[in-house]
Amino acid sequence: MEIVVTGASGLIGSALTASLTASGHGVIRLVRRPPQAGEKAMRWDPVSRSLDATAFDGVEAVIHLAGENIAERWTAAKKVNIRDSRINGTQVLAEAIAHLASPPKVLVSASAIGYYGDRGEELLSEESAPGQGFLPEVCRSWEAATETARQAGVRTVQLRFGIVLSPAGGALAKMLPPFRLGLGGVLGNGRQYMSWVALDDTVGAIEHAISMADLQGPTNVVAPQAVTNYEFTKTLGRVLGRPTAIPLPAFAARLLFGEMADELLLASTRVQPAKLLASGYRFRYPELAGALQHLLAR
Repeated sequence: MEIVVTGASGLIGSALTASLTASGHGVIRLVRRPPQAGEKAMRWDPVSRSLDATAFDGVEAVIHLAGENIAERWTAAKKVNIRDSRINGTQVLAEAIAHLASPPKVLVSASAIGYYGDRGEELLSEESAPGQGFLPEVCRSWEAATETARQAGVRTVQLRFGIVLSPAGGALAKMLPPFRLGLGGVLGNGRQYMSWVALDDTVGAIEHAISMADLQGPTNVVAPQAVTNYEFTKTLGRVLGRPTAIPLPAFAARLLFGEMADELLLASTRVQPAKLLASGYRFRYPELAGALQHLLAR
């Protein structure tokens, strides 16, 4: 199968393209820079809405993962980049696909559990209403940007990713240095739910979405058991064999990270992977301790 991937150099994209290639698929990367000699890639510019539609000749699936990193302090300019990088890029892809004489069979587009916002202990599925705030608004528009492709008859799946765990990048990679020094601790009161997923299952869920012809629409990509920040902290400490007695109070998190602290670090989002499970996906790492032991080779 020929598959186009955006965001192929990111944490998820790198692991995904390696897995797809190992499985015998052809991978075409959409890149913003000029393609290098011998590289199987096509150039696109989501800002100027420039995309050569010949990139999709013979393509059966498009996987859209590109987007601005959100795990930084949100200035006004940063928020514009977060929003535009997701919505504009998705619109460019969806419109290009919709106008093809022979469009791909499926568009798998990234989204996030930020769609649900801060919901305390409420158990959330794909049928739950969106939350309030910057991230829920971005996610709603991000998912809506795929509509042009769906209306053109392309099976469209919006994968709402949870906290993707990998020592190579993302949240876990940022936690590891202080935790390994014994300087880790809970964030805020520690009662906020963290809906996590191992990188292996993130890649597995994407490949599952490509192959399952009946799967479409918003789909949560999280492990079956969300944990509180307190539980996550203590489990990571046990796996590393380090104490976790130095908390980061909520006021300190807000001083360091501003609005991002409330919407990302301190928000509670308890999400179930209802559609993935119903469609037959079997998690390789359904429990946090086992996932961390695998990822950290403990």
